[in-house]
Amino acid sequence: MRTIEQYLPDHPFFAGLGADAMALVSGCATNVSFATDEFLFHEGEPADRFFVIRRGRVAIEVHAPAAGTVVLDTADAGDIVGWSWLVPPYHWLFDARAVEATGAIVFDGRCLRDKCEEDPRMGYELSRRVIRVMSDRLVASRVRLLDLYGATGAGHAAPR
Repeated sequence: MRTIEQYLPDHPFFAGLGADAMALVSGCATNVSFATDEFLFHEGEPADRFFVIRRGRVAIEVHAPAAGTVVLDTADAGDIVGWSWLVPPYHWLFDARAVEATGAIVFDGRCLRDKCEEDPRMGYELSRRVIRVMSDRLVASRVRLLDLYGATGAGHAAPR
């Protein structure tokens, strides 16, 4: 397995950040692993990290009182999980659970926020990339919800 410093420059999320920024980002990262059904984080807890999935699969879930646990999206090798570390008040909005044995790189969110404050250019670049992850996750969640509930929910007209 490649080291974090070897892996990150080839990952699309980090590609093009530059050597100095990569060194700063890598300094906030460690390798972790999760057993099947182990949670990476829970809704409402402080969001102080994010993950790059190296192997395995993670379900992004929300608990709905009427429906129980609903999987909004899944993340596989190469995917990014977690963006709440960058958005105040820094609390998780969902649960993330390993649905199979999962290896990941975890980034300390506070460490990265501090580095972004010190280097606004890097902060801007990371923010742009996180916004892309947020957008992709929202689109995937929308598609999943449309699959679950149909294009027209009860009492709602179809979009034009």
